[in-house]
Amino acid sequence: MATMEYRRLGRSGLRVSVLSFGSWVTFANQNQLETAQQAAECLEAAKAAGVNFFDNAEAYGAGESERVMGQAFRDLGWQRHEYVVSTKLFWGLHDVPNMKNTLNRKYLSQAIDASLERFGLDFVDLVFCHRPDPKTPIEETVWAMSDMISQGKALYWGTSEWNADDIRAAYDIADRHHLHKPLMEQPQYNILWRDRVEKDYRRLYDDLGLGTTIWSPLSSGLLTGKYLNGVPEGSRATLPGYEWLRNMLTDVDRNKKVADLKVIADELGITLTQMSLAWCVKNPHVSTVITGASSAAQVRENMTALDAVELLTDEVMERIDLISYF
Repeated sequence: MATMEYRRLGRSGLRVSVLSFGSWVTFANQNQLETAQQAAECLEAAKAAGVNFFDNAEAYGAGESERVMGQAFRDLGWQRHEYVVSTKLFWGLHDVPNMKNTLNRKYLSQAIDASLERFGLDFVDLVFCHRPDPKTPIEETVWAMSDMISQGKALYWGTSEWNADDIRAAYDIADRHHLHKPLMEQPQYNILWRDRVEKDYRRLYDDLGLGTTIWSPLSSGLLTGKYLNGVPEGSRATLPGYEWLRNMLTDVDRNKKVADLKVIADELGITLTQMSLAWCVKNPHVSTVITGASSAAQVRENMTALDAVELLTDEVMERIDLISYF
């Protein structure tokens, strides 16, 4: 397998593996004992392939995902310098005023403490504002996030699914007040979903040095091709609470594009999964591609996408564009 590449996260000196591991859905939907063992096996397989960044969020499994991942770190005996770990804050775990769907100072200051307690860590490397909050002044959020860094509870902060104007506003506020600036954004990005990363943020890469930790590189599994014949039993779309996903995964137009993309992958002698992940890696503005998996075998399979990168020549990339974008 090709050697793992490590890219700088934006203008920081922090280097993250170009393929990383995320825990959305995976760690909080099964028996807890099975999940803890499964988590440790997945993390171990990822690390063996060179992965050093592990993504998480307060909202994943209502906090359970952070607990499971933190326990896996301890069970595996990893030293804190060996990995980069993140969390994301916004949705909240308590249905009371100031503790849900907000980025106000009260929520953020309490949420990071609770997150660290669940992880069993003194600090996280990255912390994200999981969604924008139009009801809280951006200046209040920037001060709270900067204080979080100054207090040593996180090393870098950023945003997730913010628009370019709000990211720039946050950066300018931090710059004006000599605060810690937002460093990275976590947007959705894949062959079928690309405008925000390729168009909206285009000026931010050079102007602000924005890094990206992209999620859903396989479009929630659509770009694996496994939904071409309907929704298989045991897939993510069959989980309670994910009914919204089923409609997207069974969309006729999207699946027509997937079928056409699979033709290219077949010609290259690789899987559609490998091609889709490698396509994300090809973008130099992508700092890391967050992959998901429910087994160590699936983790190892995802990592083989590194071998496919060199197969995506300019000609192949143009063919992909013609199918997916124009």
